[in-house]
Amino acid sequence: MNQKRPRFAVVDIARGVAIIAMVIYHFCWDLSYFRFIAADVGYDPAWAMFARTILWSFMFLVGVGLVLGHGSGIRWRAFWRRWIFVVAGALAITVATWFAFPDSFVYFGVLHAIALFSLAGLFFVGAPLWVTVTLAVALIALPLFFSDALFDQRLWSWIGFWQNPPPTNDLVPVFPTFAAVLSGIVVARLVLRSRWSARLASIQPTGRLPRGLAFLGRWSLLIYLLHQPLLLGLIYPAAAVLQPQVAMRDTDFLRSCQSTCEAGGTSAALCTTYCQCGLEGVEENDLWNAITTGMVTAEEQALLDAQNRQCSAVIYPELAPPA
Repeated sequence: MNQKRPRFAVVDIARGVAIIAMVIYHFCWDLSYFRFIAADVGYDPAWAMFARTILWSFMFLVGVGLVLGHGSGIRWRAFWRRWIFVVAGALAITVATWFAFPDSFVYFGVLHAIALFSLAGLFFVGAPLWVTVTLAVALIALPLFFSDALFDQRLWSWIGFWQNPPPTNDLVPVFPTFAAVLSGIVVARLVLRSRWSARLASIQPTGRLPRGLAFLGRWSLLIYLLHQPLLLGLIYPAAAVLQPQVAMRDTDFLRSCQSTCEAGGTSAALCTTYCQCGLEGVEENDLWNAITTGMVTAEEQALLDAQNRQCSAVIYPELAPPA
């Protein structure tokens, strides 16, 4: 009978840190989506790097977990029990996002990838290390040199190699993400062969924080499944009552106006004055629908033109019509 290795508390702690980071990211994504905060969490480079770091951390730990759980022999019953739970969670996310975000539903997100990568990773818990390392390098390198519009389609996008990925709230492609799982497998196998194995296994959390992180790590999969419905259950009704998008539209208008104005060669200080004047005109003439939708009537266009002339005269008095 295959024996399970002793549980490494440090791995649970690492999972706990990763799941906290993911909850923070999704909380901020929700706030951004409902316009409670100005940051565009889905596209801002810093936030994108934060999300990618969390994802690769999770996938690395998937590889570590495969070695710890099945490195001495695959425990098929335990594996299938967990795998079916992951697949069920992935399907639930697909169905839920289909109804909530039909244009960008999740069809191959984190849990979908974990289900596929866990199956594929079983081969590498006992394969020669050089094979695993070579494939990991290839997974990372190939997308840097090859892409094709074929992979822009949803049907093939989960593989990777896209030029413009289809719209979705979460997409975890095989190339290059499976490399993180393989990296975890390689590191775990090397550590278990080294003198560090006994030392790491002997580490036990004693303080409240390490013990709390270890607890979260042991239940990270359940937390992953539940945290977004809980967050949305709080944020969605709050957005319906507070309507943060109304308050945020002023900020969006001023930021867009400032950027466009400065790009035209006007100084930042004059652009600030001009844009504030423009905002006041939009509010006074109730032009928000025209601004946000781009559908402008002839009357609204006349108001916008008059407003532009008025605000231009504020920063350039020589443009003001003679009294």
